[in-house]
Amino acid sequence: MPLKRKIQELKKKREEVLKGGGDAAVEKQVAMGKMTARDRIISLLDKETFTEYDMFAEHEAKDFDMDKKTLAGDGVIIGTGSIYGASICIYAQDFTVAGGSLGNMHARKITKIMDHALKMKMPLIGINDSGGARIQEGVSSLAGYGEIFFRNTLSSGVIPQISVILGPCAGGAVYSPALTDFVFVVDKISKMFITGPEVIKTVLGEEISMEDLGGARVHSEITGNAHFYASSEAECIEQIKKLISFIPWSNLRKAKKFPPKEPSADYQIEDIVPGDPKQPYDVRNVIRAIVDDSDFFEVQELWAENMVIGFGRMGGETIGFVCNQPLVLAGVLDVDSSDKAARFIRFCDAFNIPIVTLVDLPGYLPGVDQEHAGVIRHGAKVLYAYSEATVQKMTVILRKAYGGGYIAMGSRHLRADFVFAWPGAEIAVMGPEGAANIIFRKEIASAEDPEKVRKQKIKEYKDKFANPYVAAAKGYIDSVIEPKETRKILLHAIEVSENKAVYLPKKKHGIPPF
Repeated sequence: MPLKRKIQELKKKREEVLKGGGDAAVEKQVAMGKMTARDRIISLLDKETFTEYDMFAEHEAKDFDMDKKTLAGDGVIIGTGSIYGASICIYAQDFTVAGGSLGNMHARKITKIMDHALKMKMPLIGINDSGGARIQEGVSSLAGYGEIFFRNTLSSGVIPQISVILGPCAGGAVYSPALTDFVFVVDKISKMFITGPEVIKTVLGEEISMEDLGGARVHSEITGNAHFYASSEAECIEQIKKLISFIPWSNLRKAKKFPPKEPSADYQIEDIVPGDPKQPYDVRNVIRAIVDDSDFFEVQELWAENMVIGFGRMGGETIGFVCNQPLVLAGVLDVDSSDKAARFIRFCDAFNIPIVTLVDLPGYLPGVDQEHAGVIRHGAKVLYAYSEATVQKMTVILRKAYGGGYIAMGSRHLRADFVFAWPGAEIAVMGPEGAANIIFRKEIASAEDPEKVRKQKIKEYKDKFANPYVAAAKGYIDSVIEPKETRKILLHAIEVSENKAVYLPKKKHGIPPF
């Protein structure tokens, strides 16, 4: 056969695969407000950088008349490309082909690109849009999921893994995103659940919509399974690109450094935090007052809002921020906020991203509900994460740091490299009011004017204990600083600790309180 005819044959085969599940299936996908798998990849990657692999892969199933069916690419597209000029690996399930169902070849294609990403030390982006396991292939489908989960775990902490939920992701399929570093969801499009509404109705007799069971809002606000929420696929794509700009390509590198920029004059740090320790404020404005260009990219914004985590840059270098949020529950640590902080700390540590902790909290959230929900176990995750982290760790106590909260939030005792405090900071076992009521209980009760004596004792306790100078005198705080000095001091701390090295006991791995 002449070469020209062979080339024509190749082009024809490509055209057939590019049609996906056919015109009708593609029209249905678009009618649901969804992009096709191929369009999603092209929209996300730099122009004309996508190279596809295994385009002509076919399933090998024979039962249930499967041997008579041809599935374009077996319902998944894999390949490499670039974002901002740096190479990445990517796969996208094609819902127009057999509902994007996962069979043996489908899984082999995904694991192939996963192996490539790990071997080449490139980020992996997986776009999920699938009806789940391909039942016609039986246990082979389940085996495929197991192979994917194993590779997710193997790659964890080595390369960044990003999951994008742009359609259904049900049953066992949900565990791959759960094992990755960041999960993106889109309103009205993303669906994640173990058992669908039909099963719940059959087993429990309860009716629930797919959206209320596992929609984008549910996983962004209630479960914490999603890290980024978008109102459209286009917005989601821009979020992914922004995240990629902040993180390194592997654990062997640091994130790309950008030209430094001064924070916006709109954020005057001395005007943000009120002097009254009971008055709330938005800690994100403190972050914006110290990061380059006042640009802060928040992670899990809608879940456990009493804790703020995310990325910013200082001196052009990516920094991970872990901060109490006084606007919500006074910034206390509870079950969910502890999980949120601990996981983010471990990501930053794994990928060489310095951590800045901004502290303002009255401690752990008290109550029967929290105790029964396991606040001891969950709270310990923060202690473990900070103690385990060997990356640069800087802490600034803005206002309150009481009890176990003081220790947990990146204290010197958990080996923070630098700890600073503002002059109005209160560092104590508990708040002055509560402490005075306990310590001076008898004096207050026997006084002619109990309220007057109580106020005197609160002031006495504040002057003697609830200030940063007691901790500074013991070396627990490196320096008491003016708020306006915060950015300058942190920039210096980041610079001088750049070559930090920590030598840990030899062990296979620790056992965190999962």
